[in-house]
Amino acid sequence: MKKKMIMGILALAAWFSVSNPLVASYIGKMKMGAVPALKQEDPLVQQIRKNAPKYEIPPSDAKLDPIWKAIPGYNGLSVNILSSYKRMKKAGTFNEEKLVFTQTKPKVHLQDLPPAPIYKGHPEKPMVSFAINVAWGNEYLSSILATLKKHNITVSFFLEGNWVKKNPELAKMISASGQEIGNHSYYHSDMKRLSAEGTRQELIKTNDVIKAVTGKKCEWFAPPSGSFRDETIQIAHKLNMKTIMWTVDTIDWQKPTPETIISRVTRKIQNGSIVLMHPTDSTAKSLDRLITLIEKKNLSIGTISELMKEDRIIENESKK
Repeated sequence: MKKKMIMGILALAAWFSVSNPLVASYIGKMKMGAVPALKQEDPLVQQIRKNAPKYEIPPSDAKLDPIWKAIPGYNGLSVNILSSYKRMKKAGTFNEEKLVFTQTKPKVHLQDLPPAPIYKGHPEKPMVSFAINVAWGNEYLSSILATLKKHNITVSFFLEGNWVKKNPELAKMISASGQEIGNHSYYHSDMKRLSAEGTRQELIKTNDVIKAVTGKKCEWFAPPSGSFRDETIQIAHKLNMKTIMWTVDTIDWQKPTPETIISRVTRKIQNGSIVLMHPTDSTAKSLDRLITLIEKKNLSIGTISELMKEDRIIENESKK
């Protein structure tokens, strides 16, 4: 009986607390996502909340495109009410330039998609990447790396396994400069014609030699000459690698003039582009000007991994 009386008193006290207008008001505000320091009744808060939807951008899910195949997702932007209020409260007026944004994740990510080749990054991301396939061209690597260092950028080098075995010091030099390292098969084989087991062995062997020489684990695989079949993609996927193709081809192996390479790339490059290159004289001579011209288009340059990330490129979480 005593236990029932105590339970009854506690239930009555709980009911009274929630029914109390002051308590109910506080709980209501908390349900609205309020922070005690931020007054809901402040007209500036109300104005920020009212205007927020006009500036917010929904996230974009990763998807399989009928032409471009696997496309990574891209974060959206939502207005951070409290941070925006703190930036505006001194003036006491709404100012869109002082809005603070928080990135919002998509529901579908690149890793959620079935295995498929990747030809480009998200079309809204103002970033591009260079995919430099290396199986020859040793004499031009130092110049290319020096230019990348000059511009303080890192890109992705896809190394042939047999080349790494024969040129371990050059492979170490590429890795030590901060460049991303990817798998480019072992013998530069035609993956479309190579057997499943042959493909698997080449990819494993290349991963092993790259890890032994550079200490790096490959997350990306670039088929030689862009030749593959569906089974190739599946095999790479089972080895925890995604298959990378390209959006823009320099065709530098045909020894074009530097001006031709620059024209080919700048005419076609856009948000999310992957530019295919090799260590050639033409590429080495065009690279400095090419980087400058790409950056003038308000495109940043990074690795394949950076290009595939969902992060938006914004400053201080504020939309400019």
